[in-house]
Amino acid sequence: MTHPAFADIGACVFDAYGTLFDVHSAVGRAGKSLGDKADSVSALWRQKQLEYTWLRSLMGAHADFWQVTGEGLTYALASHGVDDSDLHARLMNQYMGLDAYPDVADCLGRLRGGGKKTAILSNGTPKMLQAAIESAKLGEQLDHAFSIEDVGIYKPDSRVYQLAVDRLGIERDRICFVSTNAWDASAAANFGFHVAWMNRFGKEPERLPGELSAVISSLEDLPGLLGL
Repeated sequence: MTHPAFADIGACVFDAYGTLFDVHSAVGRAGKSLGDKADSVSALWRQKQLEYTWLRSLMGAHADFWQVTGEGLTYALASHGVDDSDLHARLMNQYMGLDAYPDVADCLGRLRGGGKKTAILSNGTPKMLQAAIESAKLGEQLDHAFSIEDVGIYKPDSRVYQLAVDRLGIERDRICFVSTNAWDASAAANFGFHVAWMNRFGKEPERLPGELSAVISSLEDLPGLLGL
């Protein structure tokens, strides 16, 4: 049965990193030399990557997501006493082809089959997003991939979410937005999207503006919200 908030949805827009693509798969593939530091390095890398996007936005000192990702990794490795330029290069190379989560392809296929447009709205650069989509073989399931580079500021700035409205030509209240990142979900809801927060990891909800329309635990749950 269609969820009332999603009864008139024309497009589903997805965050990429952490939602469609597993940001920890880079260390999982190429970080064996880190030993028991691997999980901690990966977690700190992700933390610093996000923090640097927010801080650069506030500072008015934009750098693209590839640079920010590299700087976050440099910090994470140094914090664990690791000075290995070859490892840094290998991990960055793996970030261009992160693993897609197992529930991604089927969900996108069902949405497309049901007549919904599908798109990514991401901090990633166009080159990073294209590489990730090609690596995961999702090109047939996605209509668009929108990068914040077109507005020059990172999420959660409202100009990022407006980018999806403008490019899709669909009113904000007819867009379903999906993110695993609770702060991103809240910001998108505050902007006016109907948001399905995918709480894949059982996190506590953020105390931020923006009313979520639904909370799901897997992308397998999303088509049902739209009556598909």
